[in-house]
Amino acid sequence: MCGICGIVGPAVAARTAHSEAGVRRMMAALAHRGPDDEGLLVDPPVAFGMRRLSIIDLAGGRQPVFNEDGSVGVVLNGEIYNYQHLRAVLESLGHRFRTHSDTETVVHAYEQWGTDCVRYLRGMFAFAVVERARDDSRRPLRVLLARDRLGIKPLYYTLVEGNLLFASEVRALLASGWMTRRLNPTALESYLLFGSVGEPETLLEGIYSLPPGETASIPLYTEQPVTLQTERYWSAHEVAPRAISSPRRRRTLQHVHEQVREALEQSVRLHLLADVPVGIFLSSGLDSTAVAALAARLHPGIHTFTVVFPEADYSESALAQQIARHLQTTHRELILTGEEMLAHVDAAVAALDQPSMNGINTYFVSWAVRQAGLKVALSGLGGDEVFGGYRTFHSAPWLERLGRLANLLPGTVRAALTPLLQRATTSPDAQRKLLAAWRNPGMLPHPFYFARLLFAPEQVGTLLRDAGASDSTWRRWLGRAAAESAGWDAFSRTGWLEMRSYLVNTLLRDTDAMSMAHSLEVRVPLLDHVLVETVTRLPAPTKRRPGRPKALLVESLGALLPAEVVRQPKRTFTLPWEHWLRGPLQENVAAHLQRLTPALKAALNEWAVRQVWEEFLARRTLWSRPWSLFVLNAWVQRHIESNDPAGSARPD
Repeated sequence: MCGICGIVGPAVAARTAHSEAGVRRMMAALAHRGPDDEGLLVDPPVAFGMRRLSIIDLAGGRQPVFNEDGSVGVVLNGEIYNYQHLRAVLESLGHRFRTHSDTETVVHAYEQWGTDCVRYLRGMFAFAVVERARDDSRRPLRVLLARDRLGIKPLYYTLVEGNLLFASEVRALLASGWMTRRLNPTALESYLLFGSVGEPETLLEGIYSLPPGETASIPLYTEQPVTLQTERYWSAHEVAPRAISSPRRRRTLQHVHEQVREALEQSVRLHLLADVPVGIFLSSGLDSTAVAALAARLHPGIHTFTVVFPEADYSESALAQQIARHLQTTHRELILTGEEMLAHVDAAVAALDQPSMNGINTYFVSWAVRQAGLKVALSGLGGDEVFGGYRTFHSAPWLERLGRLANLLPGTVRAALTPLLQRATTSPDAQRKLLAAWRNPGMLPHPFYFARLLFAPEQVGTLLRDAGASDSTWRRWLGRAAAESAGWDAFSRTGWLEMRSYLVNTLLRDTDAMSMAHSLEVRVPLLDHVLVETVTRLPAPTKRRPGRPKALLVESLGALLPAEVVRQPKRTFTLPWEHWLRGPLQENVAAHLQRLTPALKAALNEWAVRQVWEEFLARRTLWSRPWSLFVLNAWVQRHIESNDPAGSARPD
């Protein structure tokens, strides 16, 4: 696990020292991602940098890594879990390896298969390859950027005066000193709607994310501006559900369960590969228990960790201890008090690479596990998306039917029926979402997205001074996800839309930023792309059971799961934000919402922001709305209003 960065373009040749200084500033801003080592390559028109967290081949895994003749080099952030198998294949084809690192596998895979190398990789990764001429000139010919299929690892880029800058974090690009900090208004609309910025936008104008499952190829000409040629190598086509064509061809449920269990076992086995100790985040939930159960069979006595928050709505401690005893893991509880967390809330918010209404939990869990001495932890993240654990698997199909009905009725009829719809829920926030889907179902690319709203579109229109763009890259990203899954069954489609929105825009992004703030690598075996493809391709009847969430996961693992975990109702862990925002955090949050930064003052109606806070105090909206505005203001103040490059790095 690392942080990578670089500058590619004519400026590297024309002003080499200036370009190298920019890369070094980015490396410094990424130091928390890789405190163990650093590497630098300056070969005009290319300058690469990296910071390393040593996990595999501790002594030999330094980067950049090159092939035998130096014609291909790479910097990698992430892990290639099938590197041992790939190494054997590549060695049989005549490649010679100098290290035992997974990073070198990427070098030889590119040498053998070119840009198609990504199709052979199984892991979480973002990397940059430089290809040089094999003649005496050794001139760099091409750079390839790539990101893993699910978007587990981030990769951001920007174009500045014909030069490409890329990095693992937005903050590193800012630290380069090469760009102007301007708020991106289309991304701001996305943030207000969903509580995070939608792919491939960022809150900084001109900075973009390389989308999951894509590569960007950059041909190199010393004196010409760079151009990016992007290509998708993984999409809905690879995971599309297969229809059941006849009873004779139906696979029995037993066969399905065996297939899924094999994929689960293989994924966990690969995710345990490391040259340092690996632990597991163990909550009382089904997903982390499944990962722990499979891991404990491979590594008896593996370390599991439960972070206990005494002030939380409920404690996972007792059930987590039961699970640990059942699985015979070496278990440890890490207690975090409300006083400790409140004392570090500002640091947690500052650790966000992009603003998010989520992520604070992960910051403190990662801090506690890193304090226990671990560099690597497995998480159950992804189980809800892959196996159907969210309420959206029930609400999204209902919203689809509601949207179809709304499209058939004239506006006057919809208005007359609105009072009936309002009585469907007593929550003001839920009412706003429901009415938005009813009044204007075409406002978003698919009815599913209404279920994931933070602020309803009408509220966003009130908050923004100017109307949002009807066409933007984040809308096209969501629209593409909806279009390519249009013919799927509702269960599989909901899982795909979750993976292409909330998972990548919020959960994975926040997990990466918050864990790496503490130099901790978090691995997510339930998001192994082979497992995702295996499950998503299955016909809906094999995955769905009325009243039984994640039936396929439970049935595939059978007696491996403790009965107490299987029987318990799904509970969502949350910190006591409602209490904190009315108590110890109230003064700080209120002050931020009263004093917006200049950039936000120009974009938001201050009276509408204050109204959100007043509605929270009057208990007419939940804590997540004012909290999201607080985080937004703090982030903009730190990363847009500040002109100090050091202000983009991790706080002390």
